[in-house]
Amino acid sequence: MTGLVAAERGLGETALVDALPEVVVVVFAAVTHLADPWFLFGLLAVAYWFGSDRIAAAPRRAGATAIAAVTCAYAAVALGKAWFAVPRPPGAMGPVDVPAWLPALLTGWYEAQVLSDGFGFPSGHATGGAAAYLALALLYDRASTGERRLLAAGAVAVAVAASRVVIEVHYLVDVLAGLCLGGVVVVGALWLAGDPRFRGRNASRVDRREPTAALDPTPAFLLAAVVSLAAAGVAFAAGHTGEVVEAGIGIATGVGGAAGWRLVSGDEPAVPVRIAVPALAVTGALWVGAYALADSLVVTLAATTAAVVAVVALPALPERIEAISSDRS
Repeated sequence: MTGLVAAERGLGETALVDALPEVVVVVFAAVTHLADPWFLFGLLAVAYWFGSDRIAAAPRRAGATAIAAVTCAYAAVALGKAWFAVPRPPGAMGPVDVPAWLPALLTGWYEAQVLSDGFGFPSGHATGGAAAYLALALLYDRASTGERRLLAAGAVAVAVAASRVVIEVHYLVDVLAGLCLGGVVVVGALWLAGDPRFRGRNASRVDRREPTAALDPTPAFLLAAVVSLAAAGVAFAAGHTGEVVEAGIGIATGVGGAAGWRLVSGDEPAVPVRIAVPALAVTGALWVGAYALADSLVVTLAATTAAVVAVVALPALPERIEAISSDRS
């Protein structure tokens, strides 16, 4: 709703950012990649496919739940941006002042980082980064200590949020809202998945010691689809075509995740590399196609759904291949 969040919502951070050395801005332009959607979903997919019981009691359940939580986070961002519909800082529109010392090969990369269109509140990078790294810290609970995991997750999330302000594609308010939203969404997604740490007094001590053992990411995936559907409705009503596409991708991701999870038991071993490599090529091609063909919403939705189903269902593939081979022999 226009008016609830001001178009001009800076708190004086622009003046501080303008005083920073160019090298600092370039470094933060690189840091922002740590919460690019392609990077986060790639990281989550790798953790989901290859995680072992050394990092979680049920690594497949933990990994799928992390993916579902981040899908919910992006759905919330899509709804927020369509709902508030406020612009980014003027610096995000250009022109770009590329540092003279930056190699020519990096000029295009730098311009792509510091230019951004679309709406600005809340920050998708801050929200996605907070959700992804917090989910990883909470769900892979056998890796290091809880304090170290949470400290590392918080440090990366804050660094990413700061990077969005430093490269002037978001106001400070945008990233603070994103950090809070990401944290709240993860807690809600884990509650929906049945994490005993967020289910109150009904959870036994045994459940709390192995919180990933019985997780079911399906409700979180479905919630993401519902929230994305609401975002699509708001965006369509307001005539925001780009936000409709983003929300459509959210719907497809939520539905695809829920459908893919129905094909696995949740207790599968890690995916063999010989299967993961070609699967990564296929799913990557589907993702690229989904965004490249964004002008055709139907194709985008179909490609996204297929990619997510493949990612989530992949742990069940080796067993099915083995079963087919045994039947033939």
